Amino acid sequence: MARVVSKVEQVTEQLRGEILRGRWRGTMPGGERLAAELVIGRKLVEGALRQLENEGLLVGGGRRCRRRIELPTGGMEARALRVAILLYEKSDQKLDYVVSLQHKLMEAGHAAIVPGATLTGMGMDVRRIARLMQDTEADAWVVLGGSREVLEWFAGQPVPAFALFGRGRRLSLAGTGPDKLPALRAIVARLVKLGHRRIVMLTKEERRKPQPGLFEQAFLDELAAQGISPGPYHLPDWEGGRKGFHRCLDSLFRHTPPTALLISEAPMFVAAQQHLAGLGIVAPQQVSMICHDPDPAFEWCEPAISHIHWDSSPMVRRIVKWADNVSRSKEDRHMTRIAAKFVEGGTIGPVNADGD
Repeated sequence: MARVVSKVEQVTEQLRGEILRGRWRGTMPGGERLAAELVIGRKLVEGALRQLENEGLLVGGGRRCRRRIELPTGGMEARALRVAILLYEKSDQKLDYVVSLQHKLMEAGHAAIVPGATLTGMGMDVRRIARLMQDTEADAWVVLGGSREVLEWFAGQPVPAFALFGRGRRLSLAGTGPDKLPALRAIVARLVKLGHRRIVMLTKEERRKPQPGLFEQAFLDELAAQGISPGPYHLPDWEGGRKGFHRCLDSLFRHTPPTALLISEAPMFVAAQQHLAGLGIVAPQQVSMICHDPDPAFEWCEPAISHIHWDSSPMVRRIVKWADNVSRSKEDRHMTRIAAKFVEGGTIGPVNADGD
């Protein structure tokens, strides 16, 4: 005859499974919070918690103290992780690969958390990031576009972290991103062949300071290899944010206008294109324009946007694999790169007769 399982036993089984899968670590949430999460009565939750105490999976901490989780000796082969995805800026949440990453992590049995704060919102300040980490219940962190200082700080923390883009080269930190250097060299060579010498790269401050990043330095080195003496004109310093970016464009085109612009991100590219159009400057007639990254919107543009293309799917798979390794307590600090290529669209052309 089948035994009837009580409601308390059902809740106990559910909580036991979540504990063993690693949903909670260290201490157990209180009965009130669990009741709200499970949408059940507080008495049922308290009954299940007492049962788990009797089993030895939880240890009571006294009045007003959370119960401590005591996993069986030997732990478990794998556990579910709470993976926090720290965005560079709020608009990143809509990026196709960020959305895909959240889905793939959940399909792998992990929980994906996106804190409300972003790197730019916190000014890349590691003190503020440390406070965010303390306030966020996460077992691992994925950091988008971190500065050198930020990624150095994450590399020194006991909580596993993964650098998606950013300046994590030669750090003891797992990471991935596109290898854009061959495409960059192809772009500079192509522009020089078309007669361009006043070639300017516009990229954000954390890519320029305290010294140029790998990509930015490769740009300056390639200019030199092509017989162009690189200087601050080619990699200008500008105040961060939207207003600073537009002031930089005004300054560049006031005296010695560039004949070619390399722009680091799709939103900045669109902003520059719009700003210059307002000044009567359009690509490729007055200036050639290339974006460092792909964007789905480019498929709708005419002329087609010249850009560096790369597939984000391998990056998403790499992060999920890293999360699985972390869940098994397997150390993973490998940095991988994926192939990227230069797509020559219709926004580059020869130097205008009056341009040089």
